[in-house]
Amino acid sequence: MKSNRAQKGRGGKKHLSTELKYSHQSQNINGFEEGVEFLPANNSRKVEKRGPKRWIVLLALVIFFILLSLMVGILVWHFNSQNARMQKIFNGYLRITNENFIDAYENSNSTEFANLASKVKEALKVLYNGIPALGPFYKESGVTAFSEGSVIAYYWSEFSVPQYMVEEVERAISKEYVLSLPPRSRSLQSFNVASIVAFPTDARTAQTTRDNSCSFSLHARSGEVTRFTTPGFPDSPYPARARCQWVLRGDADLVLSLTFESFDVAACDDIGSDVVTVYDSLSPVEPRAVVQLCGTYPPSYNLTFLSSQNVMLVTLITNTVRRHPGFKAVFFQLPKMTECGGRLTGVQGTFSTPYYPGHYPPNMDCTWDIEVPRDKNVKIRFKIFYLVEPNKNLGTCTKDYVEINGEKFCGQKPQFVVSSRSNKITVHFHSDRSYTDTGFFAEYLSYDSRDPCPGMFTCKTGRCIAHNLRCDGWADCTDFSDELDCVCNSTYQFTCKNKFCKPLFWVCDGLNDCGDNSDELQCSCPAQTFRCGNGKCISESQKCDKRDNCGDGSDEAKCNSVETVPCTKYTYKCLNGVCLSKGNPECDGKNDCSDGSDEKNCDCGLRSFSKQSRIVGGQNSDEGEWPWQVSLHAEGQGHLCGASLISSTWLVSAAHCFVDELGIRYSEPSLWKAYLGLHDQSKHSATGVEERGFKQIIRHAAFNDFTFDYDIAVMELDKPVEFSTVIRPICLPDSSHTFPAGKAIWVTGWGHTQEGGTGALILQKGEIRVINQTTCESLLPNQLTPRMMCVGFLNGGIDACQGDSGGPLSSVENDGRTFLAGVVSWGEGCARRNKPGVYTRVSVLRNWIKEKTGV
Repeated sequence: MKSNRAQKGRGGKKHLSTELKYSHQSQNINGFEEGVEFLPANNSRKVEKRGPKRWIVLLALVIFFILLSLMVGILVWHFNSQNARMQKIFNGYLRITNENFIDAYENSNSTEFANLASKVKEALKVLYNGIPALGPFYKESGVTAFSEGSVIAYYWSEFSVPQYMVEEVERAISKEYVLSLPPRSRSLQSFNVASIVAFPTDARTAQTTRDNSCSFSLHARSGEVTRFTTPGFPDSPYPARARCQWVLRGDADLVLSLTFESFDVAACDDIGSDVVTVYDSLSPVEPRAVVQLCGTYPPSYNLTFLSSQNVMLVTLITNTVRRHPGFKAVFFQLPKMTECGGRLTGVQGTFSTPYYPGHYPPNMDCTWDIEVPRDKNVKIRFKIFYLVEPNKNLGTCTKDYVEINGEKFCGQKPQFVVSSRSNKITVHFHSDRSYTDTGFFAEYLSYDSRDPCPGMFTCKTGRCIAHNLRCDGWADCTDFSDELDCVCNSTYQFTCKNKFCKPLFWVCDGLNDCGDNSDELQCSCPAQTFRCGNGKCISESQKCDKRDNCGDGSDEAKCNSVETVPCTKYTYKCLNGVCLSKGNPECDGKNDCSDGSDEKNCDCGLRSFSKQSRIVGGQNSDEGEWPWQVSLHAEGQGHLCGASLISSTWLVSAAHCFVDELGIRYSEPSLWKAYLGLHDQSKHSATGVEERGFKQIIRHAAFNDFTFDYDIAVMELDKPVEFSTVIRPICLPDSSHTFPAGKAIWVTGWGHTQEGGTGALILQKGEIRVINQTTCESLLPNQLTPRMMCVGFLNGGIDACQGDSGGPLSSVENDGRTFLAGVVSWGEGCARRNKPGVYTRVSVLRNWIKEKTGV
């Protein structure tokens, strides 16, 4: 392989009510007498002006008391909530400057440990009581460990804080203190404490400070490797809902190297995942976390971490009941790097971050002063560059970075070059106290400033490229400087609005090749219409109407609704004969067929290892990353072709691998051996690798060894294989399954790493993309058939090559399940420009595979 998201109801009878009213009547001649009469309520408006009705007064009183009660309740709630106490635990450490570390301090049960811990707790009490924001809420402290320097004490402190004071308490605790108050205890008269720091602690981690049921303490021995595992590893899963920790120590003035040789815990998610954290400290505080790990990693993944001192803390917090074996780890001590960086001279050389390719230690500063001969200038070429921190925006470079010529570099970068204007250059590397990465590997080179790239074009970045790559439409310089200020050749180039030159056959291919989409602006269909995959324009109303109006099925391929539709070659057909409108419904985790047939036989396409290493292109794969990849060896010739495992007994490969030639009967099953679970071609007998022979080889009867049409074959193993972490089948796509142009797909194999080169020992992988069929036909005129698909990059650089034939073209779908999109078939050379690889389209031949294998 070449590498380069309510009205209330009314009811009851109407009735007449009366009210008592007072009325002044005319006095009669017989004397003065005040008259009293009862008047109907409906005549009340005829009498004198009156006060409010009784029910209104009662209603007003009720409302008043309700509002008063509500206000009182709110005030009580507000008072209680503001004064509600919260338990806050802070983890921290402090330095005791007038004590020397002794071995007894490693044992938390020793008298010496208890005596010193008592002094630390009293000192903390004195300190907190002298701080108004902390003293009233302080409850207690505990000491968990000591280490060298003179003596560093690691502790936790508990506070009971009113809710309204939480932020103020956290601000106060985050400051660094020196105990300078007059001692209030005789035991503190000669006790000097400095650098008292503490940090808010995850409540889950805080529990480990008081529970020693899953707590371990290990000390490295000189010249020896110490191993430790999660409880029960590997025969039983680690405990559910556990809080475990491992205290790792080395001798004074040494550092620790920790490697996880096997790692399998519950998969990472946002809700209660299990997590392993490594700290460059014996206190589990976030600012000293080196790495957080969850999920599953292949054995080949780089999980080596260095400390900046002679201690490390490993914690495991489990919140699930999922069954996973956990981890196996080793650690040892090694000398602390006394000098990082240095002076480099000569014409060229290399340098890297400390302990590369392991993760560099935290809290490091390295400076390299590089000087080449006086008549030359110097350039730095970073071949590997990984300075990434989690949950952080790239580009700001405030934590870990490389600084050259006043400019800082960080994050993940492909190869890049930095040049000087003299024969000297200074490279400074800085890592802070927290998360680390694998760092960089770089080389320095000397060059003539008058002609930095003899016979070549010089990018503004300092990179040298061939002159014929200038203005060819490809950005060979990472800063696009080779494509700036170009005059396009109108005969075979298109001039983008941004002045880039692109090949004419890229125009209207459905991809934004210019970057400003100007190559596709005149190709879109009119408003209220849909553009088919073949370029045809149809009415928007015809999209997802259960008919193939485009002629290529593209108007029905991405319909989210699941409806019964007339069967065509572009629709998915359930076992009961019903066809669905939904595109690619098989094995997507949803029962779309009424008989559930779309989710049957779906134990495929899933990897045991959820983590993948970072991709630059065409690089070593991780062990178990492609468990369906098979290596086919011919007797006396070693690896010749690849294949894909589709069941416990059947493989899929390319027909051309089994064509007899030069007197060798490649069509004979007994000539072949299949190696499953293989990662390194030099380790056929490695653990997990299975060897099988063939019972039969079935090539497609229509295979044409001149055109390579129908280039597919299936092989039956002489005995079934058992699935494992490194051996699993890939899913076969339905005949209606689509792989749209632009989709990212992976090609894997042990083939040649460059045209005319030699095969690889380690399984190679490369991410490539499906190329528009119309574009591909223009590049390979009269050579493609419906059974073929083009996948790759038109600018070359990543491609299958000799020895990859028959191997899988793996398409990872949204749910992480992988489908066999194609089989490596043929191509003109390897990784050439405008010569993409051609692959057998498996979906078109799906029924043939079913007929021959039953899979």
